[in-house]
Amino acid sequence: MTATSTNHVSYDPYDVEINADPYPVFRRLRDDAPLYRNEQHDFFALSRFEDVERGLRDAKTYISGRGAILELIKAEIEIPSGVIIFEDPPIHTVHRSLLSRVFTPNRVAELEPKIREFCARSLDPLVGTGGLDFVGDLGAQMPMRTIGMLLGIPEQDQEAIRDRVDANLRTEAGQPMQTSAADVLSGEMFADYIDWRADHPSDDLMTEMLQAEFEDETGTVRRLTREEVLLYVTVIAGAGNETTTRLIGWMGKVLAAHPDQRRELVADRALLPAAIEELLRYESPAPYVGRCLSRDVEHYGTTVPEGSIMLFLIGAANHDDRRWPFPEQFDIHREIHPHLTFGFGIHFCLGAALARLEGRIALDEVLNRFPEWDVDEAGARLAQTSTVRGWESMPVHTP
Repeated sequence: MTATSTNHVSYDPYDVEINADPYPVFRRLRDDAPLYRNEQHDFFALSRFEDVERGLRDAKTYISGRGAILELIKAEIEIPSGVIIFEDPPIHTVHRSLLSRVFTPNRVAELEPKIREFCARSLDPLVGTGGLDFVGDLGAQMPMRTIGMLLGIPEQDQEAIRDRVDANLRTEAGQPMQTSAADVLSGEMFADYIDWRADHPSDDLMTEMLQAEFEDETGTVRRLTREEVLLYVTVIAGAGNETTTRLIGWMGKVLAAHPDQRRELVADRALLPAAIEELLRYESPAPYVGRCLSRDVEHYGTTVPEGSIMLFLIGAANHDDRRWPFPEQFDIHREIHPHLTFGFGIHFCLGAALARLEGRIALDEVLNRFPEWDVDEAGARLAQTSTVRGWESMPVHTP
């Protein structure tokens, strides 16, 4: 098997038509070109679950230090210390250990009452109005309030911060994201808040980051610099908003298409955790994650040279019939096998427990108020970004 599209299968991450429904192309990649080469955009791609999982586990070969987004890797930006999703050991190990203090199971579980309150604030005014937008009314609101509360961002400023973070991920239809160090990595939008917290500590993550002492990769015990805190906060804010927002949008779309399973969830809320896992598998918010090769590797008889870009197609791997029976079917009763939506290995998403909690609570609170809905297809809009796949708006009609 070669790494080219000799079987006439083509995958372009910027193709609007493919992005609308990538799964037929993903299936052909898995079956006909499990190692795929795209000459135009200069990347290789792996699509089978076993290959993607193995690659994500091998952080020495598939490194993150040049970024995890295709445009960012190709831009060859010097990524500053503190952007842990774009770091390799040993610095990644040091920085991840700091953030792991923030997202402990107990700390995440304590958020449930506030998350329910944020959902109620979004949903209660919509009862009896005949509809809601899963993204605009809930997905763009509750995760923003939750991560804003955690960080210590005043509520009146949270929407502006969210919109700036989201804007950095948007693309023109069919075009790569325009990247620069200033756009992608700058944390200056948070500078005033961090400077205020330095003089007025509180019970929030910004204060915790400013006060945390740790041993860095040189063996020096110190606190984070202001620039490092800015980057930490930028990463948390982006990750805390975007993925959960897309999950909630897919919730509206997929459960409208499977009303029988939605009614089962209305009747039995014990099924909610499994439903969230199946939603995460079935419609992965992140279609791929990128890496750069630190050495030559061989896949399917082809040598991929050192320095090449490899895309691990998460969305394809999560639909691999070598891993799941009938993977194209949505099934809340599916036997749960770990999916790759939150990554794997040393870069497994630190906020996974929070995203799962937010998804479960959001679905529970929606079903409490709106047990039935149909999608307003004319008003639904898919977001134009190659990095996160989901809905810009997901309006529905309710009885």
